[in-house]
Amino acid sequence: EELDRRSMEQELWKAEQYVDMALQYQRLDKDGRDLVLKEYPLSSLVKKAVKNMASVLIYNKTAIHLEDMAAAVLTDEKWFLFVLEQLLGNAVKYTAKDGSGSIRIYTKESGGGAFLVVEDNGIGIRPEDIPRVFEWGYTGYNGRLDKRSTGVGLALVKQVMKMLGNKIKIRSVLGEGTEVFLDLRRTELEAE
Repeated sequence: EELDRRSMEQELWKAEQYVDMALQYQRLDKDGRDLVLKEYPLSSLVKKAVKNMASVLIYNKTAIHLEDMAAAVLTDEKWFLFVLEQLLGNAVKYTAKDGSGSIRIYTKESGGGAFLVVEDNGIGIRPEDIPRVFEWGYTGYNGRLDKRSTGVGLALVKQVMKMLGNKIKIRSVLGEGTEVFLDLRRTELEAE
């Protein structure tokens, strides 16, 4: 039987993502968090995350649209990339694989601050699931459809964003897609 190399690469990528999530979770629980906060051009972080996800985007025939992102963000590069890659992975997972799926990444000004928006045209999230998507282990209706959802990714994303001093919110319309808003304004970090 002939092996499907591209399919095997995607399965390997998924395994790497799960291992990475487990390791990141372990690092979150440690008191000596290794945050290295620096100012980065937002566009360079987004491009780096997209490059890291390129094989997944290509394999799933998901188009990516990057709009001008002139903002800078004070963050930890490794943790912020973790957040972006988790969001891109979710967008790909719940978007059509027939070439019609797309992800748009852009900045939006609102309430005196900038937001990074990751928007997809996927299946969307049921309204009753939205308030719980950041709960540890909660997979919701879509996660049960996929049967591979762990309910860990968005919980980790929320924890990381809090650790970085930023907020996150999700807006979604069932059957139309999802928008994830990363608030780039910094809240005061808690001293431990």
